[in-house]
Amino acid sequence: MIERQLYARLHAFVLTISESPIASQVSPAEPNEFEPVILGAIRLWPPIALAPMAGVTNYPFRSLCREYGAPLCIGEMITARPLAEQVRRTLSLASFGIDETPRSIQLYGTDPYWISEAVKFLVAERGVNHIDLNFGCPVRKVTSQGGGAALPHKPRLLAKIIRAAVTSAGSVPITTKFRMGIDDQHIVYSQTGRVAQEEGCAAVTLHARTAAQLYADSADWNAIGELKQSVSIPVFGNGDVWEAADAVRMMRYTHCDGVVIGRGCLGKPWLFRDLQSFFGGKRPPCAPTVGEVVDVMLEHATRQARWLGEDIGLRSFRRQAAWYTKGFRASAMLRQQLMHVDSVEKLRLIVGKLERDAPFPPAALRVPRCKDSGTQRVVLPPGYLDNPDDETIPVEHDCSDGG
Repeated sequence: MIERQLYARLHAFVLTISESPIASQVSPAEPNEFEPVILGAIRLWPPIALAPMAGVTNYPFRSLCREYGAPLCIGEMITARPLAEQVRRTLSLASFGIDETPRSIQLYGTDPYWISEAVKFLVAERGVNHIDLNFGCPVRKVTSQGGGAALPHKPRLLAKIIRAAVTSAGSVPITTKFRMGIDDQHIVYSQTGRVAQEEGCAAVTLHARTAAQLYADSADWNAIGELKQSVSIPVFGNGDVWEAADAVRMMRYTHCDGVVIGRGCLGKPWLFRDLQSFFGGKRPPCAPTVGEVVDVMLEHATRQARWLGEDIGLRSFRRQAAWYTKGFRASAMLRQQLMHVDSVEKLRLIVGKLERDAPFPPAALRVPRCKDSGTQRVVLPPGYLDNPDDETIPVEHDCSDGG
């Protein structure tokens, strides 16, 4: 009897956990401490956005995040030329839900002409309200072409690309997202921010790591603060926001204007609900129970099946199912089963065996999902860094699923 009472008390205590010890030391936002960010006709409050992530931020996931309170959800990266040429696969990536507003997407390209044509298409045919330009992708097939995180090291070409986008966008705001540089010996984020500002960008986002770091080590929030001092347009910080308190902590530390959320919301779309609470001056609600997580996961899987078809939708959902269950009891064995899911019903049967009343594992609140922690040697075109003033346009290939 005593043991059951102790267990009940412990269970009730764990159930009330909504934050890690790190987050619990951060006080919620004070009234008028932060201001909305205005991007054209878009008013961001709280000043947060869902980061574009390849294979993740399609309409089903964006719709979930919007329902939990994300004011801006940026669609995954698409490549400019195949979009302008209306290649079917790329067009499908640039799709929005009928009810989706604001419509936002990230665009990749190395040729000002194709960037211009793609922006015109997105504005006229897709009715977008915001376009983000990718200058931060660190994956090999992108940087080896001189694109993504490599492109800021060619500031004149960078300026031409941004100018082409801004000119073609009309009243639709253009923003850019980039990293600190290729590696610790080649840091260019302040210069990149200034180029973006001079060419008419509405805001910039800094992922406070180098391309060589990938997702290893801690993000350097000092760089976000330094970028904020270098430009007068709004600066969004990105990197190591796992809980709602981290976003407020980043803004207080760096004085940035807003925060872009990437890996921190994978398998946790309710992070945006917590952010709404924290920026509203309240501590976040209790973390969901295992049963509540299962319900969100099944809803996500169902939406993905409707959007992509059940077979393709569920195969691509497997890794997301693993993110939702990260840290659960016997999660390694559970993930093995999830890697064979090919239907919503099969997923329902697997997760139906979980203990619905179990609390959300506290240790899972800050566990990174998705990318591994390794570093890399960044691959560039031969002699790429020899002449920063070179405006030669690299050969462009489709990198829509590049990262």
